[in-house]
Amino acid sequence: MTAPREVVIVGGGHNGLVAACLLARAGLKPLVLERRGVVGGGCVTEEAGEGFRIPTLSHAAGPMLPWLAQELALQKHGLEALRPPMRLFAPSPSGGPGVRIHEDPAGTVSDLKAISAKDAGRYAEFHRTFMKLGAFLRPTLSMTPPSLEAPGASEIWSLLKIGRAFRALGRKDAYRLLRWGPMAVADLAAEWFESDLLRAAVAARGIHGSFAGPWSAGTSVPLLMQAALDGWAIAPAATFRGGVGSLTRALAEAARAAGAEIRTGAPVVRVTTAGMKVAGVALESGEEIPARTVVSCADPRTTFLELFDPADLEPGFLLKMRNYRAPGVVAKVNYALSGLPAFHGAAGAPELLSGRIHVGPGVDALERAFDASKYGTFSPNPCLDIAIPTVADPSLAPRGAHVMSVVAQYAPYRLRQGDWDSRRSELAAAVERTIEQHAPGFSSLVVQRQVITPAELESEFGYAGGHIHHGEQSLDQLFTMRPILGFARYRGPLEGLYLCGAGTHPGGGITGGPGANAAREILKDRRRPASR
Repeated sequence: MTAPREVVIVGGGHNGLVAACLLARAGLKPLVLERRGVVGGGCVTEEAGEGFRIPTLSHAAGPMLPWLAQELALQKHGLEALRPPMRLFAPSPSGGPGVRIHEDPAGTVSDLKAISAKDAGRYAEFHRTFMKLGAFLRPTLSMTPPSLEAPGASEIWSLLKIGRAFRALGRKDAYRLLRWGPMAVADLAAEWFESDLLRAAVAARGIHGSFAGPWSAGTSVPLLMQAALDGWAIAPAATFRGGVGSLTRALAEAARAAGAEIRTGAPVVRVTTAGMKVAGVALESGEEIPARTVVSCADPRTTFLELFDPADLEPGFLLKMRNYRAPGVVAKVNYALSGLPAFHGAAGAPELLSGRIHVGPGVDALERAFDASKYGTFSPNPCLDIAIPTVADPSLAPRGAHVMSVVAQYAPYRLRQGDWDSRRSELAAAVERTIEQHAPGFSSLVVQRQVITPAELESEFGYAGGHIHHGEQSLDQLFTMRPILGFARYRGPLEGLYLCGAGTHPGGGITGGPGANAAREILKDRRRPASR
């Protein structure tokens, strides 16, 4: 019989690897089981034609929580961070200068003057406000959501500190924080700016990966979460030399060096139980591995609705989990290109394409794209989040060539007509047509394309419903309610079961927060009985 393991981690995504690193450093020697042939989950760089390497799913870091990056010291394992000078470029379909968001706010203010003197005048305050609110919210990212039934003394103290910091914000910013949480991101953007393209570029962060449009309530929350990470309302273009997959390769090396074991091509099909405790896992191969602790990096729906026998879980818990919302609306299209696309407003300035490229000409255009998904079809004019990582890292493609990573929204997991196998070429055509409107001649540069539909996000990468964040990041599925009320503290309903994926606080994105927080709670429970 296989010797019992102290800890088995189901899934080798970046959060699972972070948890493995921290647990191994504490002496627990975890075993990581990854279903695919390579670790990394959605944070991988893979071949896309001869000489081309592309980020298969995610194309930018969250960024990783600063304290975590420092503690893991991944630079010792060859990780080199890249931070392009541009955070975001939004080309104008009319051929104007577009919106240019620099890492240097002064550069942004200067360039915005060509679009709107009023917006240029407001941007500095917009940036300062989110920096201030982000600093207030940042400590919550590394918190375990408090127990609402019986909070401990340390939890009460943490909440009191947050309350004191909230008072220190001042009336104006405290009022903004309370108002913006439930607000539609379109309204928030309109409070600050008059340019529709700039409003859309800001609003895009609020709807990224979500079944929501810019006029949907609560879509300002992701801007506040982004500000908590790095002080900005707009997501960064930060990546690593060799692509985002370099991060998970370094994490895997660090975990192994600390004593963890990692097995790829080892899909887990069942978590076994004994009474009200986990007993181990069963693999697709038929192998069973006993374990004292099982940690799932998979999304909550996959974990509880696929990996457990329903008889092992309470009916009320299962009902809540079946109602956990995870409707995927994102597809991914990757390109190997013979040259750099000529986006409007970026001629002769390739550095403008070094960060994220937002394609979505206005707030109403984003809302119309969402409308299509509500009725079971994909948008003919999708909102696109694009990265061309070869601008900052030419090693990813042959000399003079490039790779392009495109997140296309909206593309619903469930189609009203047909299926994704029969309609993938239609989706690819819609994406290419949209890019062509902003970068004439793009189609002639395409050497090879890869289309990853929402159905494949589920079947190939294990995202239930094709949801890239492991579930909607809405007000009713955040913090003490992520994934569901009563189970937001990384512990499952059975003894010895934990969650460490994006379906737990602080949610999706390449931050490492869920994995780090879960590892901390596992180690706490090793020292004393769990408090649920």
